[in-house]
Amino acid sequence: MQRLGLWLAVLLGLLLGGLALSVSPGKWWLVCSAVVVSVLVILQPLRGFLLFVFCAAFIPYTTVKLGVRTTISEALLLLTWAGVGWQMFTGQIQRGGVWHPAERSMALLLLYSLIPLVAGVLLISVSGNALSNWIRWTLNMSVFFLVPLLLTSERERERVVQAFLAGSLAMLLLSVGFFLKDRDANTFIPVLTSLKYAHPEAVKDIFSANYTRMASPWVHPNLTGGILALTIPVAFMYGWTRTGWARGLGIAVAILGCAGLLFSISRGAIVALALVLFWLAHKRVPLSLRLIIYAAVLGTVLIAFYPPLQERLLSMFLTSNASTTIRFEEYRLFPQVMSNYPLGIGFAVDPPIPGSGLLGISNLWLNVIYKIGIPGLLIFVVLTLRWWRAVRPLGAVLVLNRDNALWLGALSGVLAALLTGLFDHYYSFTNVIIALFWLFAAMALHTATPSNRQGRDVEEAS
Repeated sequence: MQRLGLWLAVLLGLLLGGLALSVSPGKWWLVCSAVVVSVLVILQPLRGFLLFVFCAAFIPYTTVKLGVRTTISEALLLLTWAGVGWQMFTGQIQRGGVWHPAERSMALLLLYSLIPLVAGVLLISVSGNALSNWIRWTLNMSVFFLVPLLLTSERERERVVQAFLAGSLAMLLLSVGFFLKDRDANTFIPVLTSLKYAHPEAVKDIFSANYTRMASPWVHPNLTGGILALTIPVAFMYGWTRTGWARGLGIAVAILGCAGLLFSISRGAIVALALVLFWLAHKRVPLSLRLIIYAAVLGTVLIAFYPPLQERLLSMFLTSNASTTIRFEEYRLFPQVMSNYPLGIGFAVDPPIPGSGLLGISNLWLNVIYKIGIPGLLIFVVLTLRWWRAVRPLGAVLVLNRDNALWLGALSGVLAALLTGLFDHYYSFTNVIIALFWLFAAMALHTATPSNRQGRDVEEAS
């Protein structure tokens, strides 16, 4: 092994020396920095995972070109897997025990997705790199397997949650700050341009369509609302049960997240988070009733003083609302989608297929059918049910403390994300956000102890 390390060092030195003779000093230092980061991550993959979580929460779609253009978040995730592979090769990481049924279902879902991948390429004539898109989706979903490999102790899980909250805080400070300064989403476009976001024309169309909704690095306001529905329960329960700076970090993200959720005016995310709050109250979680009151007061104040929020909430269930009308039309046309594409449309393009005369679908589970067919949905449902059986509380949760905060926060966040699936589809195939979704799904799975689920804890909340 020492001889292998020596040969790698020699080859690396020759590579960097050759680059120094052929590229500019600026590019050479950039390559050197990338090499140093890569080596550090391969030697300790958790470093790469922490960087991935921070970047995914802060600047999810900042891009970098590595042969093909991809996001920095996904590049870091791929590098983390390279580190895990190296550690497995050297025997420093070993997967012990039997796979959980939910993990086996995830493996089956990824394996089955090869069928709609091939069917889409053969049966649907569209321009798009189906294989590249499938690899990216698989890479994002694979976070579900990284948690038991890398986060084997409470300290490691704490560090990942802190990295996520730090990235979320940076994202919220940037987004809410810009919004309060200008009240115009279009002023955020130069920020995303400087962050190397792809498809600037699409970004401009999204922000111009309704400039009164808060812009963020997640681009679409509904996507912003969706990630905040996942983030707020994690942030509050983590912060409430910690002390010092960790407590301040969690509470700050929870408060700013609530403001950002209302400023993004994501109706589905607001409803989903409200339903989760009532579920927590039903489970008798401490502070849940108080949180419902606080949320109602904050929401009332913002609605009273922010007319765009008034208008959007008042139009929530009106069929005359353009967004609502489109959603009804999507459901009306969906049987034709299922008839035309029984195995789904695959990965070459996102719904709808150009020129098909059909629409996409704003529903998580129906979008799974759209992409990978009814068999794919059945596997996805089995995966979700197996996860739920393993993590759900078996009784009242009478105590919120350090021991159960990560489990209950992750469970509540994932539940809120699933409920947003009734109104939108981003937690099915939208890259980066699904990686964070499955991160916390796995976190809940591996912190769901019998004492937490059965409500045996008697320790007072911190």
